Amino acid sequence: MKKENRILTILSFILIVIFLVSFGLGKYPIHLKELLAILASKVVPIKQFWTDNQQIALFNVRMPRILLGILVGAALPTAGVCYQGIFRNPMVSPDLLGASSGAAFGAALAILKGAGFLGISLSAFFFALFTVWLVCKVGKHTKGSPVLGLVLSGIMISSLFTSATSFLKLIADPDQELPAITYWLMGSLAGAKKSDVIFMMIPMLVGMIPLFLLRWKMNILTLGDDEARTIGVDVKRVRGIVIACSTLITAASISVSGMIGWVGLVIPHFARMLIGCDYRKLLPASVLMGAAFMLVVDNIARLATTSEIPIGILTSFVGAPFFLYLIIREGE
Repeated sequence: MKKENRILTILSFILIVIFLVSFGLGKYPIHLKELLAILASKVVPIKQFWTDNQQIALFNVRMPRILLGILVGAALPTAGVCYQGIFRNPMVSPDLLGASSGAAFGAALAILKGAGFLGISLSAFFFALFTVWLVCKVGKHTKGSPVLGLVLSGIMISSLFTSATSFLKLIADPDQELPAITYWLMGSLAGAKKSDVIFMMIPMLVGMIPLFLLRWKMNILTLGDDEARTIGVDVKRVRGIVIACSTLITAASISVSGMIGWVGLVIPHFARMLIGCDYRKLLPASVLMGAAFMLVVDNIARLATTSEIPIGILTSFVGAPFFLYLIIREGE
């Protein structure tokens, strides 16, 4: 077995272990024997030896939250590593084209309108997509490099939506609406429901499948546009598909979890250190590492203190020092 395949196997095993251990952490511990028995009882008749509280906690609280953590943890690094490839910049993250800023504005607007969780998620999702669409439309009219045009357009439009979000926070009710907006912006998987998992799974599959099919073309795009055209790759078309699919899974992630930064930037670098730059192996490695990392961070977030810590705070503790390390290394 090749080294890369061994690493992917180990990462898969680590994810499975963390997945199973996560069920046993919390107010109502669920051991592996009880977990397997509760799951099996839905298929075959088994005499109940677990408590009703354990079963309720498993299906109504932990299962949706753990599955959502896996989906978010897989989506953000996937979008990040794809953006880094097509823009040929290791410092690129999934919010480069303004998806996070647009989602934040959409969520804040929905909170001010008194929308429920579903309304907030839908508003964040569609504003994230709208922002990236707007960036792409503006980027087409810039002169010179199309990549540079997209980046500059993303910076400018992200700034506009960030300012708009700040204005909404300014006029929000300081007792109810403002705390809700602030907490959403810090990111969390608390209160995850089955509907959230389904809501995210559909756009995630729609976005992930084309990205996995285009892995070898992304390898070629990292060489540069001229080299890719020489080999026969339709650079504009492939870049458009990658941006669209990456934006879709980023918007879906942010809409259900809030703003969780650094994951899409840091995890791809860890994956490269382990497995190299071949997207045929790098993309699956980023998915596995991101899902495992998100589960670990979420477990810490809900168990470290009596009141849950927003995930965005914890990911920043990991991401910011690593980003500084990258800057220093690039400087050298």
